[in-house]
Amino acid sequence: MAHPHGTDELYALGLKEFRFLSAFLSAHTGIVLPDSKREMVRGRMVKRLRALGLDDFKDYCALLDADPDAELEHVVNAITTNITQFFREPHHFTLLAADLKRLAARPGGPGRLRLWSAGCSTGEEPYSMAMTLMDSLSPAQRRDALILATDIDTSVLERAARGRYPAKAAERLPAGYRRRFIGAEDEDGRIEIAEEVRAAIRFRRLNLLDSWPMKGLFDVIFCRNVAIYFDKPTQRALVDRYANSLKPGGLLFLGHAESLIGVSERFDVVGKTAYRRLP
Repeated sequence: MAHPHGTDELYALGLKEFRFLSAFLSAHTGIVLPDSKREMVRGRMVKRLRALGLDDFKDYCALLDADPDAELEHVVNAITTNITQFFREPHHFTLLAADLKRLAARPGGPGRLRLWSAGCSTGEEPYSMAMTLMDSLSPAQRRDALILATDIDTSVLERAARGRYPAKAAERLPAGYRRRFIGAEDEDGRIEIAEEVRAAIRFRRLNLLDSWPMKGLFDVIFCRNVAIYFDKPTQRALVDRYANSLKPGGLLFLGHAESLIGVSERFDVVGKTAYRRLP
């Protein structure tokens, strides 16, 4: 029977149960949770336990053990942090624009362009990529351009695909982008991304530790503030897969606290946490 008062404090998370949850996440997603994250995990998972009518984390761990696939999505959605904004780390988009124009200047134009936002969260990153693409290339040059946006968290993907945000979220947008790509604020205080921007993106769920179904190579991959969840061996394996998925000379963007030092030697540094794949 569930706790009669339903207060979070009644749901203590013992070290044994925390380490079970940590091992579960590591095995299924590569996310690593040190012991210092125990209280954070407890706070984020309590709502799920209450929704299931469970008394404690011991019962929840037993449920995970019996049928891991049924709960994996709920655990991931609760644990992962989704803090993002439009044009976060603007130097990355300056470099992206310059690289797109470089590709467009080639004989025959840019041709097929494929960009990937890996760990796209609520969508601000891929929408920023799409706006940069549209501002940098003519309609003819971007005729065969597409942005793939993936995340393991289905709840943020649903929000991203809707393309609607609080009006204050657009305050960081360059003024020209704001006028061109954002609709007027509605009566609920929200704005909507223009249809032409949304049409350039395909949102899909993807666990980065699983097989990748994508065909062909990418010109650009953004994977920012994702690798920080993983241990070094997982980071090395992931970055190696990114290198294999990029065209020679393709760009990889990481988060402000991430680095390829000790992780990969398959890239040249071309900017702050920006890397170009070696031939």
